[in-house]
Amino acid sequence: MPEIDIVLVAPLYEGNVGFVARVMKNFGFSCLVMIDPCTLGQEAQARAAHARDVLDSAEILTLGEVFSRSDLVIATTGEVSKSICTPNRMPYFQPSEIRDMIADVDGRIAILFGRENWGLNNEEIFRSDIICTIPASDNYPILNLSHAVAIICYELSYLSRGDYLLASREEMDHLYAHIDAYLDKIDHPSFKRRPTMLLIRRVLGRAKLTAREASTLHGLMRRSEWHLNPEEFVRKKAQDDDGPQD
Repeated sequence: MPEIDIVLVAPLYEGNVGFVARVMKNFGFSCLVMIDPCTLGQEAQARAAHARDVLDSAEILTLGEVFSRSDLVIATTGEVSKSICTPNRMPYFQPSEIRDMIADVDGRIAILFGRENWGLNNEEIFRSDIICTIPASDNYPILNLSHAVAIICYELSYLSRGDYLLASREEMDHLYAHIDAYLDKIDHPSFKRRPTMLLIRRVLGRAKLTAREASTLHGLMRRSEWHLNPEEFVRKKAQDDDGPQD
């Protein structure tokens, strides 16, 4: 199965963190990561019970560090978009659908859980590859942090070992940067840039590209760029050929 990090973004209450460690161990998960956590003390230890090893081995990282080392980032949210005109929190998937989407992946996956009071912010959602939401009553859709972690860990607890490696986060970031630059070359309107890049991230995040697939997309864009401006490519190649030689 993939290597899965349960990532708590700025958790507010140490009791919830302890309960998260406990339910993680219940379902066979051990990689707990925290970003800007509250102070952890005796209450967290008590709530963790026999999962104190999960709590004690938890990593404290920055959000940037989590994204840079993860091949796929899944954001959890109880608030989803209702219209394609506001795509930041859509398309969204249930935990059982997420299980099927990542079942054949061999790589590092981070699952983000937001703050108890208001969840993940829009920027954290924007940077993520896939959106996950737990189907709950419209009257009260927001779950306790540890309950949400428990449901998702349960759904993912019987994944089989992955079969192929995802493109790394560095490879995907390089691809997104190339696409962004490509939009400049085709005079894509600047006011549409952010939603366009968001939708591209959503599509490619769901696609779970391999390194070879990411490379193929680079190649297609380079070929298209050559047809748009062949003189520029000839000039760049000549500059490379005339560069310093070892």
